[in-house]
Amino acid sequence: MVKTYTTELAGRPLVMEFGKYCGQANGSVIVRLGDTVVMVNATASDTPREGQDFFPLSVDFEEKMYSVGKIPGGFIKREGRPSEKATLTSRLIDRPLRPLFNKGMRNDVQVVATVLSVEQDVPPDIPAMIGASAAIAVSDIPWAGPIGGVSVGLVDGEIVINPNQEQRAVSKLSLTVAGTDEAVLMVEAGAKEISEADMLRAILAGHEEIKKLVAFQKQIVAEIGKEKRVFPIAETGEDVKAAVRADFFDRCAWAFEAFDRHERSAREDQVKQEAHELYAERFEGRLNEVDDALYYLNKEIMRTKILEQGVRPDGRSLTQIRPIWCETGVLPRVHGSGVFTRGETQVLSIATLNTLSAAQKLDTIWDETEKRFMHHYNMPSYSTGEARAARSTGRREYGHGALVEKALQSVIPSVEDFPYAIRVVSEVLSSNGSTSQGSICGTTLALMDAGVPLKAPVAGISCGLIQDGDNFTTFIDIQGVEDFHGEMDFKVAGTKEGITAIQMDLKNDGLKHEIIKEAFAITKEARFQILDEVMLKAIPEPRRELAKTAPKMIQMKINPDKIREVIGSGGKVIQKITADTNTKIDITDDGNIYIASEDIEACRAARKTIENIVFEPEIGALYYGRVSNIRSDFGAWVELAPGKDGLVKIKDLEFKRTEKVEDVLNIGDMTWVKVMNVGPKGIDLSRKDALKERGEA
Repeated sequence: MVKTYTTELAGRPLVMEFGKYCGQANGSVIVRLGDTVVMVNATASDTPREGQDFFPLSVDFEEKMYSVGKIPGGFIKREGRPSEKATLTSRLIDRPLRPLFNKGMRNDVQVVATVLSVEQDVPPDIPAMIGASAAIAVSDIPWAGPIGGVSVGLVDGEIVINPNQEQRAVSKLSLTVAGTDEAVLMVEAGAKEISEADMLRAILAGHEEIKKLVAFQKQIVAEIGKEKRVFPIAETGEDVKAAVRADFFDRCAWAFEAFDRHERSAREDQVKQEAHELYAERFEGRLNEVDDALYYLNKEIMRTKILEQGVRPDGRSLTQIRPIWCETGVLPRVHGSGVFTRGETQVLSIATLNTLSAAQKLDTIWDETEKRFMHHYNMPSYSTGEARAARSTGRREYGHGALVEKALQSVIPSVEDFPYAIRVVSEVLSSNGSTSQGSICGTTLALMDAGVPLKAPVAGISCGLIQDGDNFTTFIDIQGVEDFHGEMDFKVAGTKEGITAIQMDLKNDGLKHEIIKEAFAITKEARFQILDEVMLKAIPEPRRELAKTAPKMIQMKINPDKIREVIGSGGKVIQKITADTNTKIDITDDGNIYIASEDIEACRAARKTIENIVFEPEIGALYYGRVSNIRSDFGAWVELAPGKDGLVKIKDLEFKRTEKVEDVLNIGDMTWVKVMNVGPKGIDLSRKDALKERGEA
């Protein structure tokens, strides 16, 4: 039976259609918002995956180029691996869905959002997120949803829900919020140095819209929702829990008495080995349950020490940042480099500058077609002391790289002020918590070392959370074990003026507003501390000059009608200029020309050549040129620029009568002339008028 439901979202009808398509999926919905249409299907396996020790949820956001009337590029002409934006959108949808599943579930669950049509005023990520919630909610898959999600902008100081394309272009904020009707589950944002108060106001405004979306979905579920199936849940037996608590509580507490991470890890391994030996016969075949019981016991001990005693695993106070040191200019041939080290987290960031033609071209369903500032994040196995085969870039690496881009985007100088494509690569050398925030700091250092005139330096820091009912504690600069056993990883980046990016990941069922407010307060103080006490002492301001190995750039503008003359037939002219001067030249359709070379003199030579090609004499202007040809009884030709000669008739040489040109000028002489007229027959010049104007007649 086909059912259609309609509500309003940001002034547009939000339409959900059930029962018409995809009848074999556990849950399916077509979501329409404006002319954007997304189909979402949720399915679950009938049996658990054997040997699985985690919940296998996968979320896939499928870009279809036909949705925007495009044929895919390349030879194959069909969609291939997801674009980076599609991968990030999959993560965006996954993060608020995952905490609401039972962690003991072992059946595979897959959510596929297929983009069928896109109106550029309505990006498909929000309809896909809402559709994912609705598809699971009406299905027989057990889940604690539904959720809602909205994007939020800040235009002229006013909050805008789901801003259109025009509003997004001028918004100081690009925020995505997701949650239930009771709490916020996920936050992702890029911003132009906005205050904590404005960010909190935007999050709360988004949550109010989310409540309406959740209420709308609950009405749908009440009418057409399927009865939830009972899937087997991987649980630790009560007998195992009781035995482990009785026999090993004190031993687990002993492990957490060690403030050194390596010693604590060795003690935990020792306790685990003792438990396996003790229970080898008693709980034969159930040692995985013993391991789970030990995990939850360790979690309880760590959380209790933080919540009740304010003591963290490494002995720090709740607001204490681990020791930080950083340096710049560590690599000789690169354009800029910086190392940021905080505790056992260490990141090396390397900046590379190039001409604008090196900007990344994007062939996707989104309205962004080019990316001038690129950040890439790598976290090899040695950063955690592991030995494993290298693998291709994963969703986590894409996500961290994109977060750094968001954090720095608002302080990157404009093309007019700094006409370069910029790429920064962050190599994680050692990891123990918040490598993404270390990458933000390292990237800032590398860009400043490269001489990129940032509008302001950016630092990032993470905030953790331990919560027991209404009792909660936030703490700054979380490390791995605190992230592993805690509820939240709330990352905030910004300048001294305001926030530039945030990302919040949760493991519980949502955050109350007062927790978000407190997280903003302590991350602001920490951000200022990192900037003032460490980063700006290492490099107070961007280098005044670019590295010797970096391309030097000259920018010029010509009449767009002259572009074809500079390029020449088949590109012959511009190819000759670049070959003769050893430069790289980019020309835009509006007549902007960017000339790059490691040698600034080569750039100047190329510019001079182009100036000569596009030279247009101005009527009434004076020029100092060389006599290139003479006809005694007629006049002299004067070269104003290479290939651009004008004629001085004999009567215009001097105010007195001239018998022959050679009485005044000879070939090779330099003389002042004034442009009297420019026409189809050539350029008319006057020497006598030029001398008069200069006071020499």
